[in-house]
Amino acid sequence: MFTGIITDMGEILELEQRGDLRARIGTAYDMATVDMGASIASDGVCLTVIAKGDGWYDVEVSAESVSKTNLGDWAVGRKVNLERALKVGDELGGHIVSGHVDGVAHLVEMVEEGDSTRMVFEAPEALAKFIAPKGSVTLNGTSLTVNEVDGCRFGINVIPHTKEVTTWGRVAVGDVINLEIDTMARYVARLREFD
Repeated sequence: MFTGIITDMGEILELEQRGDLRARIGTAYDMATVDMGASIASDGVCLTVIAKGDGWYDVEVSAESVSKTNLGDWAVGRKVNLERALKVGDELGGHIVSGHVDGVAHLVEMVEEGDSTRMVFEAPEALAKFIAPKGSVTLNGTSLTVNEVDGCRFGINVIPHTKEVTTWGRVAVGDVINLEIDTMARYVARLREFD
């Protein structure tokens, strides 16, 4: 379980396609405090630490995860948003995030508004119904508030701090972004099926 508050911007150091995709991710985390088998959300995808060293950890990404996310686009040198798993007693500054990406959205528009950047995304129709104005979404692991929704398109604002400490300062129109819908929206929709 995560909060969508990014705590490090890592870097893809190595990629190897075996039966699954294996990635080495560079990090500022003190890896001595990270257990083998721990979960770290990497661009919003909950991945398991299978090896580690000073300033890096390795993960394996299943074909299923690659097919549902943008991880197939990873390349050596790419920056990724990182968040360690939530611990009991931690501050919940974002919203409840599972790290189970539902699909991808496409960044279709980006406009500077004052010091912030307004971004518009297009979500798959099957996921768009779960996105509501003033609700939360997780995009590349970051908890963000939805400003408006128009069909399959929705807008968010990214403040300068977020652009500085996450990968949001490096995105461009056309980018494919990992999307996790709000868990509560998913369960409300499921309950309505029984009405």
